[in-house]
Amino acid sequence: MNLPAGWTARRSALDDIPAILAVVHAADTFAVGYPDFDADDVRDALTAPFVDPQRDSWLVTDPEGVVVGWAILSNPTGVGREFVEVYVDPERGEGVRAPLLARQLDRIAERAAERGRPELTVRTSVFAPETRWAAELAEAGFRRAKRYVRMRRELADLPAEPPLPPGVTVRPLRAGDEADLRLFHQIYDTAFRDTLDYEPAGFDRWREALRVPGTLWDEWFFAEVDGVPAGALQSSDQALDQDEGFVRTLSVLPAYRRRGVGAALLWRAFTTYAGKGRKYAGLGVDLTNPTAPVGLYRSVGLREVRWTDMYERVVPATGV
Repeated sequence: MNLPAGWTARRSALDDIPAILAVVHAADTFAVGYPDFDADDVRDALTAPFVDPQRDSWLVTDPEGVVVGWAILSNPTGVGREFVEVYVDPERGEGVRAPLLARQLDRIAERAAERGRPELTVRTSVFAPETRWAAELAEAGFRRAKRYVRMRRELADLPAEPPLPPGVTVRPLRAGDEADLRLFHQIYDTAFRDTLDYEPAGFDRWREALRVPGTLWDEWFFAEVDGVPAGALQSSDQALDQDEGFVRTLSVLPAYRRRGVGAALLWRAFTTYAGKGRKYAGLGVDLTNPTAPVGLYRSVGLREVRWTDMYERVVPATGV
């Protein structure tokens, strides 16, 4: 890497988790105002499927030996787009982000060749305060592809769950029930087929990506209309440190949209979060998704709190 004199790059290991976490906390606090990662998140990133920490993760230390930057690649399904994350301590490591990015782009070129692909698309995120990072991405050939909006509502004033629309029923997913999981995946896969960025993954790949200990299955829900499966809601524990229940995906089959199914699922999730003492409910919205029901989200009390831009570029395979 093209680093200043006295600075060092090396591969990361599980022993580096405390040092990595310190960098991530500093970066997150600058970007979103609070630490958004914990040690388990770092461990999960380093041990995720399709990640080789000896090849896909790098650290940079300053002349005093302090870790000031961390970069890692990910691809939850092993197909489609790659993702690169580059974290730096904003007070000590801003100058090392571009070299870390360049190294990771070289690695993505290698990964493309390893997968027999002529090229791979890579994405990374930019939060509002990260103007320098946006400029470095533009210089490296990235372009802004889309914007996500983070929405949230307080649960302290949550009203009673409204009556369900005629014919609509909602129930939780049955933990450990293979048929329920396959039904959930079928609904999710079908509902998202009409979104531009959706990358289909078979049930086995999707199930593998869910291998997170302590998944709160009682916060996953099905909706039926007249006894026919119509929608599904997947919750995530990614915002529990903010005392927030988080809706990861809301899937409604095309034939049942605009019939109150999405709202019924959201209200059941919110009621469940509130019953567990959570302060907030939240979700993220892809503004380029033609089916993104922003009006629905606002109607159930969710409000925009911040945005995140997604940048991308195409990386040719090594040797191409």
